[in-house]
Amino acid sequence: MVKIIRLLLLIALLAVTLSGCLPAPSASAPTAGSPGPTGLYWPTQDWRTSTPAQQGMDAGLLSQAIEVVKQDSISLYSLLIIRNGYIVSETYFQGAAADQRREIYSCTKSFTSTLVGIAFDQGLIDGVNPTVLSFFPGRTFQNNDARKQAWTLENVLTMNTGLAWIEGDPSYQKLSTTQDWAEYMLDLPMAAQPGKLFNYCSGCTHLLSTILQTKSGNAAAFARKFLFDPLGIQGYTWDTDNQGIPIGGWGLKLTPREMAKLGYLYLQDGQWEGRQVISSAWVQAATQKHTNTGGALGYGYQWWTYPKYGAYAALGRYGQTIFVIPGTNLIIVTTAQSEDNNDRIFSLSDNYIVPAMIN
Repeated sequence: MVKIIRLLLLIALLAVTLSGCLPAPSASAPTAGSPGPTGLYWPTQDWRTSTPAQQGMDAGLLSQAIEVVKQDSISLYSLLIIRNGYIVSETYFQGAAADQRREIYSCTKSFTSTLVGIAFDQGLIDGVNPTVLSFFPGRTFQNNDARKQAWTLENVLTMNTGLAWIEGDPSYQKLSTTQDWAEYMLDLPMAAQPGKLFNYCSGCTHLLSTILQTKSGNAAAFARKFLFDPLGIQGYTWDTDNQGIPIGGWGLKLTPREMAKLGYLYLQDGQWEGRQVISSAWVQAATQKHTNTGGALGYGYQWWTYPKYGAYAALGRYGQTIFVIPGTNLIIVTTAQSEDNNDRIFSLSDNYIVPAMIN
């Protein structure tokens, strides 16, 4: 499977290289605000709304989901449900509003991964097999043994670097006080052979952002030009490290509707307004399981995979969620503020939102 995925990625890169640019828009592709033959449109300016029934969903079950949030005191700020590209339910809690941007925490990682994929498509990054240290030529790092020399970009994307990192506030605080975040991460000792052990590592994701900075010249400008502007995401903010590099693992602030656009981009196989923003090969690779996590979820390229529905999700601390179920054209977005919200949100989806799909 890995060989097939890598072949798809190489084919995508070859296509971009031969053309010298991103694929040209299809003459038959729907344009912004203009529904195609199946009702497809592009929510670049904003999302359209629909009744649940019009999109094959049970309004009663969706209403029950909202009541459960209120009755069970699930600390959500927002619950946004989109089917077939149309908002069928949108509720805000605790005084929140649709235009409020909030920290999406580790959902940021899926945006960072997308930018790595775009850089790959453009030939700025030569696949997922180069070693991490090869992106930092001429530099030396502590605890540099054979295991550290072996870990690859794919190991970073799939959270199995083998690096001795302990996820949590103490590690975040140590990292944030250093001048060079990449150097801090690359100085850490190894705890396992790369590719052998899943170890969730937000600091490792920042290495992806640092590599983007090196390869593009300006990671923030690259993100705006090739991802946020095409999707019509304006006015967002993204926290940076002490060198001005966007933080790879957290720090992005978006509205729920803006969060949903990333899910929709992937749901449309990387296309937006007839343009291939990110290759289909990368979308497929990023949302497939590459790593066992020890739980019900798998892990792809900075996306969690949910085999029960053939789904994938960006998950952030305190209950931030972009949950995509391709087989049913369903996107569920939440923003929240509670340590145990991810499990409760999945339960909400399992018991009410997914069963609400009639056809």
